[in-house]
Amino acid sequence: MPRWAIVKADGEAEAFRYNIHKEVEGTEAQALAVMLRLIDTCAQALTEAGRRRERRRVFRVSERSYVVRVESRWSNHEAHFTLAELIADTHDDDLPSSAFGSTKEA
Repeated sequence: MPRWAIVKADGEAEAFRYNIHKEVEGTEAQALAVMLRLIDTCAQALTEAGRRRERRRVFRVSERSYVVRVESRWSNHEAHFTLAELIADTHDDDLPSSAFGSTKEA
């Protein structure tokens, strides 16, 4: 069964921080559904100070990549979510140990 990482980048301008937000096992469609549910809960209705958000927009960058912008009266928050497939793992006998060895013939 394929394994996926939901990569989340948070920040402003060049100060984005990337991390693996969640790992998922399943089909691409199942992993994408998990990511879209995460995106829908990103920056819930209340901010840290208890003020309600004024607007939340979701932009599709590609079939596996979305940007969320949450705007309130006093601040904006942006996050970039990307669905990434695990293609190499040195501790998994079913996967190659290097990215070079993971290329698939078409």
